[in-house]
Amino acid sequence: MKKYNVGIIGYGWAATAHIPAINASSLAEVTAICSSRPLDAAALSTQYGSDITVYTSLDAMLANPDIHAVSVCSLPNQHAAQTIKAAQAGKHLILEKPLCLSLKDLRAMQQAVKQAQVKTCVCFELRFSSQFVTTKAVLDAGLLGEIHYGEVDYYHGIGPWYGQFRWNVKKDAGGSALLSAGCHALDALLLCMGGEVESVSSYAIGSANKVLKAYEYPSTSVSILRFKDGRVGKVTACIDCLQPYYFHTHLVGSEGSLLDNKFHSTKLGLNKTKWSELSLKLCDSGDVSDHPYTTQFEAFFNALAAGKDMPLTSLDVAAKTHEVIFAADKSAATGKPVKI
Repeated sequence: MKKYNVGIIGYGWAATAHIPAINASSLAEVTAICSSRPLDAAALSTQYGSDITVYTSLDAMLANPDIHAVSVCSLPNQHAAQTIKAAQAGKHLILEKPLCLSLKDLRAMQQAVKQAQVKTCVCFELRFSSQFVTTKAVLDAGLLGEIHYGEVDYYHGIGPWYGQFRWNVKKDAGGSALLSAGCHALDALLLCMGGEVESVSSYAIGSANKVLKAYEYPSTSVSILRFKDGRVGKVTACIDCLQPYYFHTHLVGSEGSLLDNKFHSTKLGLNKTKWSELSLKLCDSGDVSDHPYTTQFEAFFNALAAGKDMPLTSLDVAAKTHEVIFAADKSAATGKPVKI
């Protein structure tokens, strides 16, 4: 028997990745799912290998004292209310991105979590990916010197061929290109560059493609970040492209540069006319089944057992990424730079 029982809120695409990843961890297993759709508890228990109870009432699931944590996998516009209710019920939280669609809701979530003193894990799981664990190791070793410019870009066409398209096109559900999916790129940039963002300038546009015109908000945005120490970063969030998935990463430092899985460093005596290659798995898929949830969730439950905050992706860390996103979206809407 594992230490933590977990309830899932919302049984959609994300949940089908969360459940096996949680069950694969050493300390936790999924024992409940709350969904508005009819589900077969016996079939789910057989499918996932844990004894699952199905709820149609969130209040009923949260009232179960045997559930220690919940994973919020519902639509983004439901995250805030469900997170607050779960925190007030004393449940630890795994939160899918985006956390919410407004700064007001973000602050309410932070306040509820603080008051309840529950632990949190936000699904910026790419911080636990092979690509960014390796990239961060290169940076921490000083091989690129001091990074003064970085760009991380998200290119992934989310059209009707993609499951979330039906709701993602709605302004009150998808929010923006950054909130919908480009948040992973912005979060990765902040991981790599560190420091505090001072201001952001953003511009946004949508595709002329007839199908992709269904988006109620600009489906491509470009944001320029100025850090308090003067460094500069750039993030493109493009969810209307017709191309293979591409998570572009380019970091420029005083002693070298990194481009995706390639790098050059003056500290290693390398040939500066050729890139050297890092042995890593690139983030090259938007499929949630390819994301490193198991590694992230193992870290979360280990931290929970130790009474510590989640490393790298707690609510407070993820909130900083969302603060920049909300500022960028405001800048794109007003045409003016926005201070954080």
